[in-house]
Amino acid sequence: YKVALKYNLDIIMPVDDTGKYDENIVKLNLLPNAKEYVGVHVFKANDIIIKLLGDSLLLQEDITHSYPFCWRTHKPVIFRATNQWFIALDKPYGEDNKTLRQRALQEIEKVTFYPKSGYNRLKSMIENRPDWCISRQRDWGVPIAFFIDKSTNEPIFDEEVLDYIANIFEKEGADAWYEKDIKDLLPPNSKYDPSNLKKVNDILDVWFDSGSTQKAVLQSKEYDAGGYPANMYLEGSDQHRGWFQSSLLTSTAASLKAPYLSILTHGFTVDEKGEKMSKSKGNVVAPEKVLKQYGSEILRLWVAMSDYQSDLKISDNILKQNAELYRKIRNTLRFLLANINDLDTIHTNNFNATDLWILSEASNTFSEIEKDFNNYDFSKGLNRLNNFLVSSLSNIYLDISKDRLYCDKQNSIYRRSAQSAMALIAKKLIQLLAPILTYTMDEVIQYAPNIIKEGLNDIFDLDYIRFDNYNAKINTQILVEAKNKFNETIEELKKQKIIKSTLELVLYTNNQVINLLDKTEAEDWFVVSKIIDTKEDNELAVFEVEDSKFYIYKSKKEKCPRCWKYKSKAKDELCLRCQEVVSC
Repeated sequence: YKVALKYNLDIIMPVDDTGKYDENIVKLNLLPNAKEYVGVHVFKANDIIIKLLGDSLLLQEDITHSYPFCWRTHKPVIFRATNQWFIALDKPYGEDNKTLRQRALQEIEKVTFYPKSGYNRLKSMIENRPDWCISRQRDWGVPIAFFIDKSTNEPIFDEEVLDYIANIFEKEGADAWYEKDIKDLLPPNSKYDPSNLKKVNDILDVWFDSGSTQKAVLQSKEYDAGGYPANMYLEGSDQHRGWFQSSLLTSTAASLKAPYLSILTHGFTVDEKGEKMSKSKGNVVAPEKVLKQYGSEILRLWVAMSDYQSDLKISDNILKQNAELYRKIRNTLRFLLANINDLDTIHTNNFNATDLWILSEASNTFSEIEKDFNNYDFSKGLNRLNNFLVSSLSNIYLDISKDRLYCDKQNSIYRRSAQSAMALIAKKLIQLLAPILTYTMDEVIQYAPNIIKEGLNDIFDLDYIRFDNYNAKINTQILVEAKNKFNETIEELKKQKIIKSTLELVLYTNNQVINLLDKTEAEDWFVVSKIIDTKEDNELAVFEVEDSKFYIYKSKKEKCPRCWKYKSKAKDELCLRCQEVVSC
Protein backbone atom coordinates (compact mmCIF):
# COMPACT_ATOMS: atom_id res chain seq x y z
CA TYR A 1 0.00 0.00 0.00
CA LYS A 2 2.77 2.44 0.98
CA VAL A 3 4.82 1.53 -2.11
CA ALA A 4 1.77 2.16 -4.29
CA LEU A 5 1.26 5.56 -2.69
CA LYS A 6 4.90 6.51 -3.14
CA TYR A 7 5.04 5.59 -6.82
CA ASN A 8 1.48 6.60 -7.69
CA LEU A 9 0.41 3.05 -8.49
CA ASP A 10 -3.18 1.83 -8.49
CA ILE A 11 -4.33 0.53 -5.12
CA ILE A 12 -5.58 -3.03 -5.68
CA MET A 13 -7.96 -4.52 -3.07
CA PRO A 14 -9.24 -7.98 -4.08
CA VAL A 15 -10.35 -9.04 -0.54
CA ASP A 16 -13.97 -8.64 0.64
CA ASP A 17 -15.39 -7.82 4.08
CA THR A 18 -15.21 -11.48 5.15
CA GLY A 19 -11.49 -11.80 4.40
CA LYS A 20 -12.01 -13.78 1.19
CA TYR A 21 -10.89 -13.10 -2.38
CA ASP A 22 -13.64 -11.41 -4.45
CA GLU A 23 -14.34 -10.98 -8.17
CA ASN A 24 -11.58 -8.34 -8.50
CA ILE A 25 -9.08 -11.16 -8.60
CA VAL A 26 -10.75 -12.30 -11.84
CA LYS A 27 -11.31 -8.82 -13.32
CA LEU A 28 -7.67 -7.87 -12.81
CA ASN A 29 -6.43 -11.35 -13.79
CA LEU A 30 -4.20 -11.47 -10.74
CA LEU A 31 -3.73 -15.24 -10.70
CA PRO A 32 -3.89 -18.12 -13.19
CA ASN A 33 -7.32 -19.73 -13.04
CA ALA A 34 -8.42 -16.80 -10.87
CA LYS A 35 -12.03 -18.03 -10.54
CA GLU A 36 -10.80 -20.93 -8.39
CA TYR A 37 -9.69 -18.43 -5.73
CA VAL A 38 -12.91 -16.42 -5.45
CA GLY A 39 -14.41 -17.06 -2.00
CA VAL A 40 -11.20 -18.54 -0.58
CA HIS A 41 -10.02 -16.99 2.70
CA VAL A 42 -6.66 -15.26 2.31
CA PHE A 43 -5.05 -17.25 5.13
CA LYS A 44 -6.08 -20.55 3.50
CA ALA A 45 -4.87 -19.34 0.10
CA ASN A 46 -1.29 -18.84 1.33
CA ASP A 47 -0.15 -22.45 0.86
CA ILE A 48 -1.89 -22.70 -2.52
CA ILE A 49 -0.15 -19.55 -3.82
CA ILE A 50 3.25 -20.76 -2.56
CA LYS A 51 2.85 -23.97 -4.55
CA LEU A 52 1.70 -21.96 -7.55
CA LEU A 53 4.90 -19.90 -7.49
CA GLY A 54 6.98 -23.02 -7.99
CA ASP A 55 10.55 -22.17 -9.01
CA SER A 56 9.73 -18.44 -8.95
CA LEU A 57 9.62 -18.53 -5.15
CA LEU A 58 12.79 -16.91 -3.84
CA LEU A 59 12.34 -17.73 -0.15
CA GLN A 60 9.79 -19.22 2.20
CA GLU A 61 10.29 -18.79 5.94
CA ASP A 62 7.97 -19.10 8.94
CA ILE A 63 8.51 -16.46 11.63
CA THR A 64 6.86 -15.78 14.99
CA HIS A 65 6.01 -12.14 15.55
CA SER A 66 3.53 -9.81 17.23
CA TYR A 67 0.38 -9.43 15.17
CA PRO A 68 -2.80 -7.42 15.82
CA PHE A 69 -5.73 -9.42 17.17
CA CYS A 70 -9.38 -8.50 17.60
CA TRP A 71 -9.95 -8.13 21.33
CA ARG A 72 -13.50 -9.49 20.99
CA THR A 73 -12.92 -12.61 18.84
CA HIS A 74 -9.21 -13.11 19.64
CA LYS A 75 -8.54 -13.74 15.96
CA PRO A 76 -5.95 -12.00 13.76
CA VAL A 77 -6.91 -8.78 12.00
CA ILE A 78 -6.63 -8.46 8.22
CA PHE A 79 -5.50 -5.10 6.87
CA ARG A 80 -7.32 -4.00 3.71
CA ALA A 81 -6.98 -0.86 1.58
CA THR A 82 -10.64 0.14 1.40
CA ASN A 83 -12.45 3.34 0.50
CA GLN A 84 -12.78 5.56 3.56
CA TRP A 85 -13.80 9.11 4.44
CA PHE A 86 -10.97 11.50 5.24
CA ILE A 87 -10.49 15.06 6.43
CA ALA A 88 -7.66 16.50 4.36
CA LEU A 89 -5.11 18.33 6.49
CA ASP A 90 -3.04 19.82 3.67
CA LYS A 91 -5.72 20.97 1.24
CA PRO A 92 -5.96 24.81 1.16
CA TYR A 93 -9.40 26.34 1.76
CA GLY A 94 -11.01 29.60 2.85
CA GLU A 95 -10.28 33.18 1.85
CA ASP A 96 -6.66 33.02 3.00
CA ASN A 97 -6.16 29.66 1.24
CA LYS A 98 -4.57 28.00 4.28
CA THR A 99 -4.66 24.31 5.14
CA LEU A 100 -6.32 22.83 8.20
CA ARG A 101 -2.90 21.83 9.51
CA GLN A 102 -1.64 25.42 9.20
CA ARG A 103 -4.72 26.84 10.93
CA ALA A 104 -4.53 24.29 13.77
CA LEU A 105 -0.82 25.04 14.38
CA GLN A 106 -1.62 28.78 14.47
CA GLU A 107 -4.34 28.21 17.06
CA ILE A 108 -2.06 26.09 19.27
CA GLU A 109 0.15 29.16 19.71
CA LYS A 110 -2.77 30.96 21.43
CA VAL A 111 -3.48 28.16 23.94
CA THR A 112 -2.05 28.05 27.48
CA PHE A 113 -0.84 24.59 28.53
CA TYR A 114 -0.64 23.13 32.04
CA PRO A 115 2.02 21.73 32.15
CA LYS A 116 3.86 23.65 29.44
CA SER A 117 5.23 20.43 27.95
CA GLY A 118 1.73 19.76 26.57
CA TYR A 119 2.36 22.47 23.96
CA ASN A 120 5.24 20.59 22.29
CA ARG A 121 3.38 17.31 22.46
CA LEU A 122 0.20 18.53 20.75
CA LYS A 123 2.12 20.65 18.27
CA SER A 124 4.36 17.76 17.12
CA MET A 125 1.34 15.48 16.72
CA ILE A 126 -0.45 18.01 14.49
CA GLU A 127 2.73 18.64 12.49
CA ASN A 128 3.35 14.95 11.79
CA ARG A 129 -0.09 13.37 11.60
CA PRO A 130 -1.56 12.05 8.30
CA ASP A 131 -4.98 12.97 6.94
CA TRP A 132 -7.71 12.10 9.41
CA CYS A 133 -9.69 8.95 8.52
CA ILE A 134 -13.10 9.60 10.09
CA SER A 135 -15.02 6.52 8.88
CA ARG A 136 -15.42 3.16 10.58
CA GLN A 137 -17.20 -0.03 9.53
CA ARG A 138 -19.42 -0.85 12.50
CA ASP A 139 -23.06 -1.75 13.10
CA TRP A 140 -23.42 0.97 15.73
CA GLY A 141 -22.57 4.64 15.98
CA VAL A 142 -23.39 7.92 14.26
CA PRO A 143 -23.90 7.31 10.52
CA ILE A 144 -22.06 9.24 7.84
CA ALA A 145 -25.37 10.29 6.34
CA PHE A 146 -24.62 10.65 2.63
CA PHE A 147 -26.15 9.05 -0.44
CA ILE A 148 -23.99 7.60 -3.21
CA ASP A 149 -25.03 7.99 -6.83
CA LYS A 150 -24.91 4.42 -8.22
CA SER A 151 -24.17 5.60 -11.76
CA THR A 152 -21.15 7.75 -10.83
CA ASN A 153 -20.23 6.19 -7.48
CA GLU A 154 -19.91 9.75 -6.13
CA PRO A 155 -21.47 11.11 -2.92
CA ILE A 156 -24.40 13.54 -3.13
CA PHE A 157 -23.40 16.89 -1.63
CA ASP A 158 -26.74 18.70 -1.70
CA GLU A 159 -27.54 21.18 1.09
CA GLU A 160 -31.31 20.65 0.75
CA VAL A 161 -30.94 16.88 1.15
CA LEU A 162 -28.53 17.20 4.07
CA ASP A 163 -30.76 19.71 5.92
CA TYR A 164 -33.77 17.44 5.44
CA ILE A 165 -31.90 14.45 6.91
CA ALA A 166 -30.62 16.63 9.78
CA ASN A 167 -34.20 17.64 10.68
CA ILE A 168 -35.25 13.98 10.73
CA PHE A 169 -32.30 13.14 12.99
CA GLU A 170 -33.21 15.98 15.35
CA LYS A 171 -36.75 14.65 15.76
CA GLU A 172 -36.21 10.88 15.59
CA GLY A 173 -32.52 10.31 16.28
CA ALA A 174 -29.72 9.03 14.05
CA ASP A 175 -31.21 5.51 13.92
CA ALA A 176 -33.66 6.86 11.34
CA TRP A 177 -30.86 6.45 8.80
CA TYR A 178 -31.07 2.69 9.23
CA GLU A 179 -34.80 2.39 9.84
CA LYS A 180 -36.16 4.47 6.94
CA ASP A 181 -36.08 3.76 3.23
CA ILE A 182 -34.11 6.10 0.97
CA LYS A 183 -37.31 7.62 -0.46
CA ASP A 184 -38.39 8.64 3.07
CA LEU A 185 -35.04 10.35 3.73
CA LEU A 186 -35.29 12.56 0.63
CA PRO A 187 -37.16 15.92 0.62
CA PRO A 188 -40.64 15.93 -1.01
CA ASN A 189 -40.47 16.31 -4.79
CA SER A 190 -36.75 15.61 -4.71
CA LYS A 191 -34.89 15.69 -8.02
CA TYR A 192 -33.09 12.46 -7.06
CA ASP A 193 -34.32 8.99 -8.01
CA PRO A 194 -34.23 6.80 -4.83
CA SER A 195 -33.57 3.70 -6.94
CA ASN A 196 -30.37 5.30 -8.27
CA LEU A 197 -29.04 5.99 -4.76
CA LYS A 198 -27.49 3.88 -2.03
CA LYS A 199 -26.78 4.75 1.60
CA VAL A 200 -23.31 5.11 3.06
CA ASN A 201 -23.25 2.47 5.81
CA ASP A 202 -20.03 3.66 7.45
CA ILE A 203 -20.17 5.38 10.86
CA LEU A 204 -18.14 8.27 12.17
CA ASP A 205 -14.96 7.66 14.13
CA VAL A 206 -15.85 8.13 17.82
CA TRP A 207 -13.06 10.71 18.08
CA PHE A 208 -14.94 12.82 15.56
CA ASP A 209 -17.97 12.50 17.87
CA SER A 210 -16.00 13.57 20.92
CA GLY A 211 -14.24 16.34 19.01
CA SER A 212 -17.62 17.72 17.97
CA THR A 213 -18.86 18.11 21.55
CA GLN A 214 -17.57 21.71 21.52
CA LYS A 215 -20.27 22.47 18.94
CA ALA A 216 -23.05 20.69 20.81
CA VAL A 217 -22.18 21.75 24.35
CA LEU A 218 -20.68 25.22 23.93
CA GLN A 219 -22.49 26.60 20.87
CA SER A 220 -25.96 25.02 20.79
CA LYS A 221 -27.21 27.23 23.70
CA GLU A 222 -28.96 24.17 25.08
CA TYR A 223 -26.49 23.75 27.94
CA ASP A 224 -25.35 26.14 30.64
CA ALA A 225 -21.74 25.27 29.94
CA GLY A 226 -20.15 28.70 29.52
CA GLY A 227 -19.01 30.40 26.36
CA TYR A 228 -17.10 29.38 23.26
CA PRO A 229 -14.22 28.82 23.26
CA ALA A 230 -14.10 27.05 26.63
CA ASN A 231 -11.78 28.43 29.30
CA MET A 232 -10.21 25.01 29.72
CA TYR A 233 -10.22 21.43 28.46
CA LEU A 234 -9.11 19.02 31.19
CA GLU A 235 -8.24 15.37 30.59
CA GLY A 236 -5.50 12.75 30.88
CA SER A 237 -2.16 13.17 29.12
CA ASP A 238 -3.13 10.50 26.56
CA GLN A 239 -5.74 12.89 25.10
CA HIS A 240 -3.15 14.90 23.15
CA ARG A 241 -3.62 12.26 20.48
CA GLY A 242 -7.34 11.98 21.22
CA TRP A 243 -9.89 14.50 22.45
CA PHE A 244 -7.64 17.59 22.48
CA GLN A 245 -6.58 16.93 18.91
CA SER A 246 -9.98 15.96 17.49
CA SER A 247 -11.60 18.97 19.19
CA LEU A 248 -8.96 21.30 17.76
CA LEU A 249 -9.38 19.98 14.21
CA THR A 250 -13.21 20.00 14.15
CA SER A 251 -13.39 23.45 15.73
CA THR A 252 -10.69 24.96 13.51
CA ALA A 253 -12.28 23.47 10.40
CA ALA A 254 -15.76 24.77 11.27
CA SER A 255 -15.08 28.00 13.18
CA LEU A 256 -11.45 28.83 12.35
CA LYS A 257 -10.38 28.81 16.01
CA ALA A 258 -9.45 26.43 18.82
CA PRO A 259 -12.34 25.38 21.10
CA TYR A 260 -10.30 26.07 24.26
CA LEU A 261 -8.19 28.83 25.77
CA SER A 262 -6.16 26.42 27.89
CA ILE A 263 -5.47 22.70 28.28
CA LEU A 264 -4.68 20.95 31.55
CA THR A 265 -3.49 17.35 31.55
CA HIS A 266 -3.01 14.89 34.40
CA GLY A 267 -1.44 11.49 34.86
CA PHE A 268 -3.08 8.24 35.91
CA THR A 269 -3.69 6.85 39.38
CA VAL A 270 -1.16 4.21 40.41
CA ASP A 271 -0.16 2.53 43.68
CA GLU A 272 2.55 3.87 45.99
CA LYS A 273 5.23 2.00 43.99
CA GLY A 274 4.08 3.63 40.75
CA GLU A 275 2.59 0.40 39.42
CA LYS A 276 -0.69 0.20 37.52
CA MET A 277 -3.61 -0.89 39.67
CA SER A 278 -4.84 -4.41 39.06
CA LYS A 279 -7.29 -6.69 40.87
CA SER A 280 -4.93 -9.62 40.33
CA LYS A 281 -2.13 -7.72 42.10
CA GLY A 282 -4.49 -6.69 44.89
CA ASN A 283 -3.24 -3.09 44.79
CA VAL A 284 -6.52 -1.38 43.84
CA VAL A 285 -7.57 1.49 46.10
CA ALA A 286 -11.32 1.94 45.65
CA PRO A 287 -12.72 5.47 46.19
CA GLU A 288 -15.72 4.12 48.11
CA LYS A 289 -13.36 2.37 50.54
CA VAL A 290 -11.44 5.62 51.06
CA LEU A 291 -14.71 7.46 51.71
CA LYS A 292 -15.76 4.94 54.36
CA GLN A 293 -12.37 4.81 56.05
CA TYR A 294 -11.19 8.42 55.82
CA GLY A 295 -14.12 10.52 54.60
CA SER A 296 -14.49 12.59 51.46
CA GLU A 297 -12.32 15.47 52.76
CA ILE A 298 -9.21 13.26 52.90
CA LEU A 299 -9.87 12.04 49.37
CA ARG A 300 -10.29 15.63 48.15
CA LEU A 301 -7.13 16.66 49.98
CA TRP A 302 -5.22 13.75 48.39
CA VAL A 303 -6.32 14.94 44.95
CA ALA A 304 -5.20 18.51 45.66
CA MET A 305 -1.89 17.40 47.23
CA SER A 306 -1.01 15.10 44.32
CA ASP A 307 1.31 16.28 41.58
CA TYR A 308 -1.20 15.51 38.84
CA GLN A 309 1.25 16.40 36.06
CA SER A 310 2.75 12.93 36.53
CA ASP A 311 1.03 9.72 37.66
CA LEU A 312 -0.87 10.07 40.95
CA LYS A 313 0.23 7.65 43.68
CA ILE A 314 -2.27 6.45 46.26
CA SER A 315 -2.11 3.92 49.09
CA ASP A 316 -3.11 3.59 52.73
CA ASN A 317 0.24 5.10 53.78
CA ILE A 318 -0.19 8.10 51.49
CA LEU A 319 -3.78 8.60 52.71
CA LYS A 320 -2.59 8.46 56.32
CA GLN A 321 -0.12 11.25 55.56
CA ASN A 322 -2.94 13.31 54.07
CA ALA A 323 -5.06 12.56 57.14
CA GLU A 324 -2.26 13.97 59.32
CA LEU A 325 -2.17 17.15 57.24
CA TYR A 326 -5.95 17.40 57.49
CA ARG A 327 -5.76 17.09 61.28
CA LYS A 328 -3.11 19.82 61.34
CA ILE A 329 -5.33 22.16 59.35
CA ARG A 330 -8.40 21.31 61.44
CA ASN A 331 -6.64 21.68 64.80
CA THR A 332 -5.05 24.98 63.76
CA LEU A 333 -8.45 26.41 62.85
CA ARG A 334 -9.92 25.07 66.11
CA PHE A 335 -7.20 26.87 68.06
CA LEU A 336 -7.76 30.11 66.14
CA LEU A 337 -11.55 30.03 66.61
CA ALA A 338 -11.26 29.17 70.31
CA ASN A 339 -8.98 32.14 70.96
CA ILE A 340 -10.94 34.77 69.04
CA ASN A 341 -14.33 33.76 70.39
CA ASP A 342 -14.75 36.97 72.43
CA LEU A 343 -13.36 39.33 69.75
CA ASP A 344 -15.98 41.81 68.53
CA THR A 345 -13.78 44.15 66.48
CA ILE A 346 -10.56 43.54 64.56
CA HIS A 347 -7.97 46.02 65.81
CA THR A 348 -5.27 46.83 63.25
CA ASN A 349 -3.65 49.88 64.89
CA ASN A 350 -1.85 48.21 67.80
CA PHE A 351 0.03 45.31 66.22
CA ASN A 352 3.37 44.72 67.88
CA ALA A 353 6.48 43.45 66.12
CA THR A 354 5.65 39.74 66.40
CA ASP A 355 2.07 40.36 65.17
CA LEU A 356 3.44 42.18 62.15
CA TRP A 357 5.94 39.38 61.64
CA ILE A 358 3.25 36.66 61.38
CA LEU A 359 1.00 38.92 59.28
CA SER A 360 3.92 39.60 56.94
CA GLU A 361 4.64 35.87 56.71
CA ALA A 362 0.94 35.18 56.09
CA SER A 363 0.68 37.93 53.49
CA ASN A 364 3.62 36.59 51.49
CA THR A 365 2.47 32.98 51.86
CA PHE A 366 -1.14 33.64 50.87
CA SER A 367 -0.01 35.67 47.86
CA GLU A 368 2.22 32.83 46.64
CA ILE A 369 -0.49 30.24 47.28
CA GLU A 370 -2.97 32.22 45.18
CA LYS A 371 -0.42 32.35 42.36
CA ASP A 372 0.02 28.58 42.64
CA PHE A 373 -3.74 27.99 42.64
CA ASN A 374 -4.24 30.32 39.66
CA ASN A 375 -1.68 28.22 37.80
CA TYR A 376 -3.52 25.04 38.89
CA ASP A 377 -0.47 24.02 40.93
CA PHE A 378 -2.52 22.97 43.95
CA SER A 379 0.09 20.59 45.35
CA LYS A 380 2.72 23.33 45.48
CA GLY A 381 0.27 25.77 47.09
CA LEU A 382 -0.86 23.30 49.76
CA ASN A 383 2.72 22.32 50.58
CA ARG A 384 3.49 26.01 50.98
CA LEU A 385 0.45 26.37 53.26
CA ASN A 386 1.45 23.33 55.33
CA ASN A 387 4.93 24.75 55.85
CA PHE A 388 3.46 28.08 56.99
CA LEU A 389 0.99 26.42 59.39
CA VAL A 390 3.64 24.21 60.98
CA SER A 391 6.79 26.34 60.95
CA SER A 392 5.59 29.91 61.38
CA LEU A 393 2.03 29.91 62.72
CA SER A 394 1.81 26.92 65.09
CA ASN A 395 5.39 26.34 66.19
CA ILE A 396 6.19 30.00 66.74
CA TYR A 397 3.35 32.52 66.71
CA LEU A 398 0.54 30.57 68.37
CA ASP A 399 3.00 29.24 70.92
CA ILE A 400 4.45 32.64 71.86
CA SER A 401 0.98 34.22 71.96
CA LYS A 402 -0.46 31.85 74.57
CA ASP A 403 0.75 33.92 77.52
CA ARG A 404 -0.98 37.14 76.45
CA LEU A 405 -4.05 35.25 75.23
CA TYR A 406 -4.54 33.36 78.49
CA CYS A 407 -2.99 35.59 81.12
CA ASP A 408 -3.39 39.24 80.06
CA LYS A 409 -6.52 41.24 80.82
CA GLN A 410 -9.41 40.35 78.53
CA ASN A 411 -9.35 43.72 76.79
CA SER A 412 -5.62 44.41 76.96
CA ILE A 413 -4.09 45.90 73.82
CA TYR A 414 -1.62 43.02 73.48
CA ARG A 415 -4.31 40.34 73.76
CA ARG A 416 -6.64 42.08 71.31
CA SER A 417 -3.82 42.61 68.78
CA ALA A 418 -2.96 38.89 68.83
CA GLN A 419 -6.64 37.98 68.46
CA SER A 420 -6.99 40.40 65.55
CA ALA A 421 -3.99 38.91 63.75
CA MET A 422 -5.46 35.44 64.27
CA ALA A 423 -8.89 36.52 63.01
CA LEU A 424 -7.41 37.95 59.80
CA ILE A 425 -5.43 34.77 59.17
CA ALA A 426 -8.42 32.52 59.98
CA LYS A 427 -10.69 34.35 57.53
CA LYS A 428 -8.18 34.02 54.72
CA LEU A 429 -7.49 30.37 55.52
CA ILE A 430 -11.21 29.56 55.24
CA GLN A 431 -11.44 31.28 51.86
CA LEU A 432 -8.32 29.53 50.51
CA LEU A 433 -9.39 26.07 51.65
CA ALA A 434 -13.12 26.31 50.89
CA PRO A 435 -12.87 24.87 47.33
CA ILE A 436 -10.87 21.86 48.60
CA LEU A 437 -12.09 21.12 52.14
CA THR A 438 -15.61 22.37 51.53
CA TYR A 439 -17.39 20.38 54.26
CA THR A 440 -14.78 21.26 56.88
CA MET A 441 -14.81 24.96 56.05
CA ASP A 442 -18.62 24.92 56.16
CA GLU A 443 -18.37 23.40 59.64
CA VAL A 444 -15.88 26.12 60.59
CA ILE A 445 -18.40 28.74 59.49
CA GLN A 446 -21.10 27.16 61.68
CA TYR A 447 -18.91 27.36 64.80
CA ALA A 448 -17.08 30.61 64.04
CA PRO A 449 -17.74 33.84 65.98
CA ASN A 450 -19.55 36.68 64.24
CA ILE A 451 -16.26 38.46 63.53
CA ILE A 452 -15.54 35.60 61.09
CA LYS A 453 -19.06 34.85 59.86
CA GLU A 454 -20.21 38.40 59.18
CA GLY A 455 -23.64 37.26 57.99
CA LEU A 456 -22.59 34.06 56.23
CA ASN A 457 -25.15 31.26 56.37
CA ASP A 458 -22.85 28.66 54.89
CA ILE A 459 -19.63 28.31 52.94
CA PHE A 460 -21.33 29.03 49.61
CA ASP A 461 -22.01 32.62 50.71
CA LEU A 462 -18.26 33.21 51.02
CA ASP A 463 -16.73 35.85 48.74
CA TYR A 464 -13.10 36.50 47.90
CA ILE A 465 -11.22 37.88 50.89
CA ARG A 466 -8.36 40.27 50.27
CA PHE A 467 -5.44 39.95 52.66
CA ASP A 468 -3.56 43.24 53.14
CA ASN A 469 0.18 43.48 52.68
CA TYR A 470 1.88 43.73 56.07
CA ASN A 471 5.54 44.52 56.56
CA ALA A 472 7.56 43.60 59.62
CA LYS A 473 9.28 46.60 61.22
CA ILE A 474 12.42 44.73 62.22
CA ASN A 475 14.77 42.13 60.76
CA THR A 476 12.63 39.05 61.24
CA GLN A 477 15.32 36.79 59.78
CA ILE A 478 17.46 37.53 62.87
CA LEU A 479 14.43 36.88 65.10
CA VAL A 480 13.75 33.47 63.61
CA GLU A 481 17.42 32.48 63.53
CA ALA A 482 17.84 33.47 67.19
CA LYS A 483 14.75 31.46 68.20
CA ASN A 484 15.98 28.38 66.29
CA LYS A 485 19.44 28.62 67.90
CA PHE A 486 17.81 29.07 71.32
CA ASN A 487 15.66 25.95 70.81
CA GLU A 488 18.69 23.91 69.75
CA THR A 489 20.61 25.05 72.82
CA ILE A 490 17.90 24.31 75.40
CA GLU A 491 17.39 20.79 74.03
CA GLU A 492 20.70 19.88 75.60
CA LEU A 493 19.65 21.47 78.90
CA LYS A 494 16.48 19.38 78.87
CA LYS A 495 18.39 16.19 78.05
CA GLN A 496 20.66 16.84 81.05
CA LYS A 497 17.52 17.49 83.12
CA ILE A 498 18.83 20.91 84.14
CA ILE A 499 15.44 22.40 83.19
CA LYS A 500 11.98 21.11 82.39
CA SER A 501 10.55 24.27 80.83
CA THR A 502 12.02 27.31 79.11
CA LEU A 503 10.00 29.47 81.53
CA GLU A 504 12.60 28.59 84.17
CA LEU A 505 15.06 30.69 82.19
CA VAL A 506 16.00 34.33 81.70
CA LEU A 507 18.02 35.68 78.79
CA TYR A 508 20.55 38.41 78.19
CA THR A 509 21.75 39.66 74.81
CA ASN A 510 23.28 42.71 73.23
CA ASN A 511 21.61 41.94 69.91
CA GLN A 512 20.10 45.16 68.54
CA VAL A 513 17.16 43.48 66.81
CA ILE A 514 16.04 41.69 69.97
CA ASN A 515 16.48 44.86 72.00
CA LEU A 516 14.17 46.72 69.62
CA LEU A 517 11.33 44.53 70.89
CA ASP A 518 9.25 45.42 73.90
CA LYS A 519 10.69 43.51 76.91
CA THR A 520 7.53 41.43 77.40
CA GLU A 521 7.35 40.74 73.68
CA ALA A 522 10.99 39.62 73.62
CA GLU A 523 10.54 37.23 76.56
CA ASP A 524 7.43 35.77 74.92
CA TRP A 525 9.35 35.30 71.66
CA PHE A 526 11.76 32.93 73.42
CA VAL A 527 9.12 31.76 75.94
CA VAL A 528 11.36 32.70 78.87
CA SER A 529 10.45 34.54 82.06
CA LYS A 530 12.54 37.67 81.47
CA ILE A 531 15.00 39.50 79.24
CA ILE A 532 17.52 40.94 81.69
CA ASP A 533 19.42 44.20 81.18
CA THR A 534 22.89 43.17 82.33
CA LYS A 535 25.10 40.19 81.72
CA GLU A 536 25.61 37.94 84.76
CA ASP A 537 27.95 35.14 85.70
CA ASN A 538 27.17 31.42 85.91
CA GLU A 539 25.31 31.17 82.61
CA LEU A 540 23.81 27.79 81.75
CA ALA A 541 24.59 28.14 78.04
CA VAL A 542 25.64 30.64 75.38
CA PHE A 543 24.81 30.79 71.69
CA GLU A 544 25.70 33.27 68.97
CA VAL A 545 23.77 34.88 66.09
CA GLU A 546 25.55 37.27 63.70
CA ASP A 547 28.28 38.29 66.14
CA SER A 548 25.75 38.79 68.96
CA LYS A 549 25.92 36.52 71.98
CA PHE A 550 22.93 35.24 73.93
CA TYR A 551 23.41 34.18 77.55
CA ILE A 552 20.96 31.79 79.18
CA TYR A 553 20.48 31.80 82.98
CA LYS A 554 18.25 30.10 85.52
CA SER A 555 15.65 32.49 86.95
CA LYS A 556 16.14 33.49 90.59
CA LYS A 557 12.45 34.07 91.19
CA GLU A 558 9.57 31.72 91.95
CA LYS A 559 6.99 30.22 89.58
CA CYS A 560 3.68 32.09 89.34
CA PRO A 561 0.88 29.51 89.74
CA ARG A 562 -1.27 31.37 87.18
CA CYS A 563 0.98 32.25 84.23
CA TRP A 564 3.84 29.82 85.14
CA LYS A 565 6.44 32.49 84.54
CA TYR A 566 9.17 32.68 87.16
CA LYS A 567 8.36 36.23 88.29
CA SER A 568 6.86 35.76 91.75
CA LYS A 569 8.62 36.91 94.90
CA ALA A 570 7.50 33.91 96.91
CA LYS A 571 6.36 30.34 96.21
CA ASP A 572 2.63 29.97 95.30
CA GLU A 573 2.33 33.74 95.07
CA LEU A 574 0.97 35.49 91.97
CA CYS A 575 3.29 37.72 90.01
CA LEU A 576 2.47 41.45 89.78
CA ARG A 577 0.85 41.10 86.33
CA CYS A 578 -1.43 38.26 87.45
CA GLN A 579 -2.32 40.03 90.70
CA GLU A 580 -3.48 43.04 88.68
CA VAL A 581 -5.54 40.93 86.26
CA VAL A 582 -7.19 38.87 89.00
CA SER A 583 -8.07 41.94 91.06
CA CYS A 584 -9.95 43.56 88.14
